[in-house]
Amino acid sequence: MAASYRVTKFRILASDFGVPQVRRRVIFVGFRTSKASCRFDVPLPTHRPSGDLFDPANRTNGARAALGLPDVGFDCCAPTIRSGFTGPRNSTSILNSRASQAIWAKLRIWPNGVQLSRDAAAKFPPENGHFRLAVQDCALLQGFPEDWRFAGAAYQVIGQIGNSVCPPIAYAIAKSVATALGTQVRNACAEPPDPIELKSTTVH
Repeated sequence: MAASYRVTKFRILASDFGVPQVRRRVIFVGFRTSKASCRFDVPLPTHRPSGDLFDPANRTNGARAALGLPDVGFDCCAPTIRSGFTGPRNSTSILNSRASQAIWAKLRIWPNGVQLSRDAAAKFPPENGHFRLAVQDCALLQGFPEDWRFAGAAYQVIGQIGNSVCPPIAYAIAKSVATALGTQVRNACAEPPDPIELKSTTVH
C-alpha cells in the first residue's frame, strides 16, 4: 500500500465530537497523490468534556443526559458499546468488560437484554431498577440521529451500531478528505444535528 498511497494514521476519541461514549479508534486515511496528502488535516475536536467550565456550549453530555434520563447524581460517557457480532452468538448485551459493568452500574443503566423498541424495554425493567436500553438508545450513544432506522433482530442491530464509525466522526473525516481533494461539500450534506442535543423521550 505504501507504494501506491500516502497514508496518515491518527487516533480519534468519540467524545471529542459530541458522542457520549468512551470510544477510541485508530484511523488510516490514504491518498494517491502527495499534494492531497499534504493538504489533509486531521479533524480537530468539536466538543469538550462535560466538566469543562470554559466552553459549556460545546461540551459532550454524559450518557444519562444524552438519553434524557433524570439526574441521579452521577453521569459520564458510556463505556464502549460492544458489537453484537463478538462474544456470545446472538447476544443482546453491549457489555464489553467487568470494568465497564461497574460504570454502567454507576450510571444505573442496564447493558444486557437490549430490546428492539423502547416500549418493549419499558415492559421488562431489570430487578435492580436500572434503565433498560432499546436499540434506539444504543444508537444515540453511538452518535446516530434519533430518527435513524435500522433493520433486523435486536442482536443484528446492535452489531450494526457497534461496528459502525460514529457518524459525527465519519462526517468530520469526510470533510477533511474532501478539502484535501479540493472537493466542496455539497449543500445537501449539511452539518448533522449536534449529538449533545439528541435527547430521547424515554419511558421511565
